[in-house]
Amino acid sequence: MQDTIGIDISKDTVDVHRLSDGKHMQFDNNKAGLKTLCGWIGKAPARVVYEATGRYHRDLESMLGAAGHGLVKVNPNRARKFAQAVGQGAKTDRVDAALLARMGAVLSLEAKPARTDSMHEIRELHVARIGLIKDRTACRNRLHGARNQVVLAQLRARLRQVEKQIDQIDVELRRLVAEDADLVRRYEVLMSIPGIGPIAAVAMIVEMPEIGTLSGKEAASLAGLAPITHESGKWKGRSKIGGGRGALRTTLYMPALVSIRYNAQLGQVYRTLSGAGKRAKGAITAVMRKLIVLANALIRDDRKWAQTAP
Repeated sequence: MQDTIGIDISKDTVDVHRLSDGKHMQFDNNKAGLKTLCGWIGKAPARVVYEATGRYHRDLESMLGAAGHGLVKVNPNRARKFAQAVGQGAKTDRVDAALLARMGAVLSLEAKPARTDSMHEIRELHVARIGLIKDRTACRNRLHGARNQVVLAQLRARLRQVEKQIDQIDVELRRLVAEDADLVRRYEVLMSIPGIGPIAAVAMIVEMPEIGTLSGKEAASLAGLAPITHESGKWKGRSKIGGGRGALRTTLYMPALVSIRYNAQLGQVYRTLSGAGKRAKGAITAVMRKLIVLANALIRDDRKWAQTAP
């Protein structure tokens, strides 16, 4: 990468800062404006740093990725902490663009491949499914306390509608996965691991598209399951997990519980830790960490679980 570009994205415009010469520009956040932006950046590959903004960065990702630029999508919270670390108190679109460019260069942030259109569709469906699951739980909880017949009828109708919509999303998710050979293989490998079912497999692919390209430590850290040591001088604190992708961590909880019962190796990990006095929550967390490390290794090596079992 010959230069670093910081981009602050809003609904209607994108503010751009080029680190090499300090130039700032603003473009419309539409196809015409983004095409002009590509021309302004030039053909030489650049590191482009921007915050995750939901649907507002999707077209920018697609266009700049197709132009061969390295894309670095950062967590807004991480960018804010970097601003605090360098003493940057002001916050405007122009200032944020310059800050992102500086952050990318100072931290040598590594570019990642942009999501494909298929992955964007799958993620959108996955997020919608999570919302419907919450709606279903809310409907069931309200049904327990409702007594009025009109309210009961409406809640039952809503529950049937939500369940039908969940089924529709599941069908569409399976169709989209089946159309992509790479996703099919990752899905098959994940499904071969005792404890991981269809929903968890898709969720892991969505929440961790990098799976199979990381080291074991990186995979655990990305899921927020790597122990973080707290020590200072003679003081020794307890190691705790933190950071990472919360949604991915949530996804791994139920597969970990199932693995304890039906996956001999992971079940032994839990029993060993429990026998050594580890609290149940800590032992389950260790199984979750082993599970994501195992899944990452199998996808990286293109092997199914059955081929690695003793």
